[in-house]
Amino acid sequence: MSTYSIRDFKGVIPAVLTVFDQDENLDEQATREFIRYLLTFEIGGLYLTGSTGEGFLMTPEERKRVVEVVMSEVNGRVPVVVHVGAISTKISIDLAQHAESFGADGVSSVPPFYWRFSEAQIIQYYKDIAESTALPMIVYNIPLAGLMSIQTIEKLSTLKNVVGVKYTASTLYEVTQIKDACGQDFLIYGGSDEMASSNIALNVDGIIGSFYNMIPDLFIDIHNAVKASDLPRASELQANAVRLIMNILAHGSMTAAMKACLRHAGVNAGYARRPFNNFTAEQEQAIVKSLLDLKSQYNITNIDLLNRLANR
Repeated sequence: MSTYSIRDFKGVIPAVLTVFDQDENLDEQATREFIRYLLTFEIGGLYLTGSTGEGFLMTPEERKRVVEVVMSEVNGRVPVVVHVGAISTKISIDLAQHAESFGADGVSSVPPFYWRFSEAQIIQYYKDIAESTALPMIVYNIPLAGLMSIQTIEKLSTLKNVVGVKYTASTLYEVTQIKDACGQDFLIYGGSDEMASSNIALNVDGIIGSFYNMIPDLFIDIHNAVKASDLPRASELQANAVRLIMNILAHGSMTAAMKACLRHAGVNAGYARRPFNNFTAEQEQAIVKSLLDLKSQYNITNIDLLNRLANR
């Protein structure tokens, strides 16, 4: 049974990496250790088995096991939302019901993708999943799976148990449009790490992102600076976040690069699963050096990961 109200799911929320060993198997012990690491920061919750978590590269059974291990380790300390998206409604319902049985506080899903599903089919997909459990549902609007219009999101907001949207887009003015269309109580989660400060300034209910695995403390500082109306500091911190994000993205495999940096910092986040590529030892050293060069160039201080890398 869930522990939290979905309205407790707020603040800075990592879209959690899934920890695979070098043979691409789920590393349960390292998963527990990684969750413990994330919980040392003032995060607002955890978002499991989404895009960052390589959810679409796992079998349904593996996705369920991630939920079981993480829920056991979290043990009620923060709210947990499980991404259950799949092309198949039947699979998504099974994942949602499993998440509910292990105490998740909500579920989330991208729209069905690959085939060009009609709006009516997308709405029915969400309706079927949302009605399959008592858990609140957060729909997920992201270009990778196909962006839904504000009109579609408004229709989804009328469905039983649909309470919010994770909105990953650079057109931030639409955040206010969604609130106007769906009501002020409809939850919105910003999904673009590069625009975290702007999302927070628009009073989103939380930010869910990939880089909150790697540099959660930086984004917590951004969140706190915006909430304190210290916009010069928020702007400076966001600029550093973008520099670090762009540096990682330049290496070509975001997931593998984040995991490599964490491993080099003494935090076992594992390896990426194919077809994502991992890096050679020499390439990993180059990634680490590039981050430390940024730290020095821009005098970036008080970030746990960078301090760990500098001290190893």
